[in-house]
Amino acid sequence: MNDKKLKVVLFTGYACNNNCAFCIDADKRALPQKTTAELLREAARAKGKGAYILEIIGGEATIRPDFSRVVAAAKKLGIPQVACATNGRLFADPAAARRIVRSGIDALVFSVHGPDARTHDALTRAPGSFAQLRKGLANLRALGFKKISGNTTVVKGNLAALPAIAKFYIKNRIPNVEFIFVDPNYGGAKNDFKGLVPRISKAAPLMRRALALGRAAGYPGWKARYVPLCYFKDCLGQISEINEREQFLTEHWAPDFVNRDAIGSRAAVGRRRTARCRGCLLYGACEGIWTEYLKQYGDAELKPVRKL
Repeated sequence: MNDKKLKVVLFTGYACNNNCAFCIDADKRALPQKTTAELLREAARAKGKGAYILEIIGGEATIRPDFSRVVAAAKKLGIPQVACATNGRLFADPAAARRIVRSGIDALVFSVHGPDARTHDALTRAPGSFAQLRKGLANLRALGFKKISGNTTVVKGNLAALPAIAKFYIKNRIPNVEFIFVDPNYGGAKNDFKGLVPRISKAAPLMRRALALGRAAGYPGWKARYVPLCYFKDCLGQISEINEREQFLTEHWAPDFVNRDAIGSRAAVGRRRTARCRGCLLYGACEGIWTEYLKQYGDAELKPVRKL
C-alpha cells in the first residue's frame, strides 16, 4: 500500500515583480499566464486526484489579482494544505496580507536570498525587495499568521552570507528552511554559470554551517536541497530529496509542461552520479549533482563515502 501524499505544484505563469539573476524561469517571462478559469479547473482536478498539498507558485503568484480567489476555491474544494512560495513583497501591503490570510492559505514560503538589502536586492535585481519582504513578515505576524517557511537559493553572490541568512531566519522564528543549491540546467544560472554557480566543495561547508546554526537554535527541520550526499554525510536527516521521496508523489503543472513525476525525472535526467561515485555507501540514496554542473566543472570534487 502506498501511503505517500500527492503534492501538486501549480504554476500560475512566469510573470514576477523580481528579476532574480539565477531564476530557472528567466527565459520564460513572456509566456502567457494561465487564466483564472484554468487555475480553478486545475485546482478541482488536483482535488479529484486526491492532492494533499496544492502549492501555488509563479513567477510570483501573489501579484495576480485572482490569487486569493484561487486559494479560497482550493480550500472550499477541501484540499487539506494550500501553500504558496513567494518573494514576500506583496505582503508589505497590509490590506493584501489580510486578504490572502483570509482566503484560507495554510502556509507561505518566503524566498530570502540575503541577510540584508545589499545582498538580497543585488540578487533579486529589484531595489527595495528586501525591505518589502521584511515588512511582509511583520504584517503576517501582526495578523497572527504563523505558518511561514523559508528558502534560500545558494549562489556565489550569497555564499559567504549563508550563516548570516541563517541568523535572519532564527531572528524571525522560521522553523522550516531550505538552502537550495542553485539549478544551472536552465534559466539565469545556465546563462551566467561562472558568475553564479559556486563549487560544491566551497558551498557545502557554508550550507552545513547554516544547518548547524538552525539545529543549535532548536530548528532541526531545516534542510539542504539538490546536493550530493558525500558532502552532507553528517546531516542525512536534513536532505530535502530524501524526505521528499519518503513522503510525497510530486506533480508539476505549468503553462508550458506537465511533469507527472517531478521527483523521478529529476533523479533520472536533471542530476547524475558519475563513475567516481561507484562504491559510495550513499550511492542508492544520492541523486548526484546537476548535469550542467558536471559539464562545466567536471566531477573531481565528488568523493565517494567508504564509511559512515
